[in-house]
Amino acid sequence: MNLHWATLAIIAANVVVSLRGFKDINFFERYKFGIGAIQAGQKDRMVTSGFLHVDLSHLFLNMFTLYFFADVVIRWFNPAKFLLIYFVSLLAGSLLALFFHKKEPYYSAVGASGAVTGILYAAILLQPDMKLALMFIPIPLPAYVLGILYMLYSIYGMKKRLGNIGHTAHFGGAIGGYFTTLLFMPSLFVTDTLMVILLALPILMLFALEKLGKI
Repeated sequence: MNLHWATLAIIAANVVVSLRGFKDINFFERYKFGIGAIQAGQKDRMVTSGFLHVDLSHLFLNMFTLYFFADVVIRWFNPAKFLLIYFVSLLAGSLLALFFHKKEPYYSAVGASGAVTGILYAAILLQPDMKLALMFIPIPLPAYVLGILYMLYSIYGMKKRLGNIGHTAHFGGAIGGYFTTLLFMPSLFVTDTLMVILLALPILMLFALEKLGKI
């Protein structure tokens, strides 16, 4: 698969900013996602944090995932809409994290996971019949099945605070990718009604749990 210039630009930006963050702790601390700092007025962190990573493996995993799914979105739409979905998903991930962790001033996070999850969810919505396999599930499954399972795992991760992972940002990114894709292609409501409903179920579940105080 040839890298489209739009995908290459996103990867290059992540690599450049992350490498700077690896070498300069002051740079990393200034631009990471931090609830207290954002509430104090440093709103730029909601975007800049999406280009910082903890280490090379974190950076590689996100960019590797982006590499596989970016082309699907670009083919269905165009580079400009792909970039818009990416940045809307990044911001949606930050906004959801801010919403769920607003009373935790020391909560912090970095990584492109929210934006990349938005591209992944957009690709699944556009091409739900894709077959995907994970390392721990070696049997290829329809993309929408893995997408829904991933979202349910993210809800569980948010509830149980599993690992040092920004489950909230992942989920917010998926919401951004979902709604932006439908905005760009409302015909999916007619042509793929069932898929639109199925992929919305985890989103509805999250906010229902939040409303009930279960998460």
